[in-house]
Amino acid sequence: MLTAILPARASETMTMKVSPAVAFAPATLIVRAMIEADSRNRAVEIVAESPGFYRASEIELDGDKAPRTNTFEFRSLPSGSYEVKATLRDASGHARAAVRTAVNVIESGGDDRR
Repeated sequence: MLTAILPARASETMTMKVSPAVAFAPATLIVRAMIEADSRNRAVEIVAESPGFYRASEIELDGDKAPRTNTFEFRSLPSGSYEVKATLRDASGHARAAVRTAVNVIESGGDDRR
C-alpha cells in the first residue's frame, strides 16, 4: 500500500479513480481514493470483487489530518469483471460515503506456439 497527498474536490466527500479500466490478466490495479478533510473520517476500505475473486484493503484515517489521497494497489488479479468499491467510515464503523466503478480484466492469450 502506498499513500500520497493530493487535494480532493471540495464538493464531494469522496471520489475514486481506478487505472487501468481494462487490463490483461494477471492485472495490477491502482485505486486512488480522494477524501475531503473531515474530523469524522476514521477508515477507508477498498474492495475489488468479481464472481470468482475477492480482495480488500482498509486503512485507518486520522480525521481531518489524514492524507487527502490514499492509494491502494491490487496485484495479480485474474480475469473477470470487477466491481471496485471504496467505503469511507466514521468512528462507529458506519459508512459516510461509498463510490464504485467497474473494471474488466481480460484473459491474456499467453500461448505463442505456432
